Amino acid sequence: MAKGLDVGTMNIVCSEMEGDNVVFVQQRNAFLELDYSDLTRMMLDNAKVQYIVRGDKIYVLGDDALKFATVFKKSVRRPMKSGILSPEEKEALPIIKLILERVLGSPNGEEVVCISSPATPIDSDIEPTYHRKTLEALVKKLGYKPFTIDEGLAVIYSELADNSFTGIGISFGAGLTNVTVAYFAAPIVSFSIARGGDWIDENTAKATGMSKEQVCAIKESRFELKYEVELGSVEGALAIYYDYLLTYVIENLRRKLAEVSPPQVEFPIVLAGGTAKPRGFKEAFEEKVSKVGLPVEISTIRMARDPIFSVARGCLIAAKTKES
Repeated sequence: MAKGLDVGTMNIVCSEMEGDNVVFVQQRNAFLELDYSDLTRMMLDNAKVQYIVRGDKIYVLGDDALKFATVFKKSVRRPMKSGILSPEEKEALPIIKLILERVLGSPNGEEVVCISSPATPIDSDIEPTYHRKTLEALVKKLGYKPFTIDEGLAVIYSELADNSFTGIGISFGAGLTNVTVAYFAAPIVSFSIARGGDWIDENTAKATGMSKEQVCAIKESRFELKYEVELGSVEGALAIYYDYLLTYVIENLRRKLAEVSPPQVEFPIVLAGGTAKPRGFKEAFEEKVSKVGLPVEISTIRMARDPIFSVARGCLIAAKTKES
């Protein structure tokens, strides 16, 4: 059975079919390192927490890492940074492997897995080939037949079947923002930008003196994009950096479209990714597009059905197509 796999800086999501329904398994792409002790292990066992023991360390995985970070007064670590495997994190590969085992499970025969991959950034020296090939190798070791597609194209597969897979898919992730323009599922433009939710969190934290974890919690729980915000507040700083990110993405999209000769058709735009979830995001994006303008006709701007699961859903559609 085909599966889709979205490997993001913040979340790893697996999608597959159960009957006529698409089901998702989601895990935070994070871990917490603790010194080993029998008491700590017993406490984690009693709380039914996902963890592994490596030498004299305990590694708490996924969502549980965030829950217990405040208990142990430690910061969570991430196997990925800026959309790719972090070269600064020595535990990146074993942790990613364990999380993939949890979300994918064991294959039933020769199962195809389509993995999301970042496009090459236009504003950074990040090179995604090692990341892409390493993920393919890890998934292959689990017994699957892997291949990759660009994250922005996965959004188009997920959301634009009703438009013959023609349109613009933008995935606002934590580490990167991925953009693909496709005509009948064939990419015309595909690129990424080295700014996303983490960039917003880091700059808001610097401006307000709060920790990145506190900023992220506020952004995910109660923040909404609106015209009036309190100056000096964390919401005000978040609004400033969201505004900057949207302007930057749209201006680069306009520039990349001007470099090609897109067909004379109307293109819908679909917005996806966890960073796109705050209320008012679509309206803010629409306003920016109307001000900056794009060298193609835009028919509609809409949110993905579920911004966090859109890429995984698109990868599943690509995997099912490949399998058949």
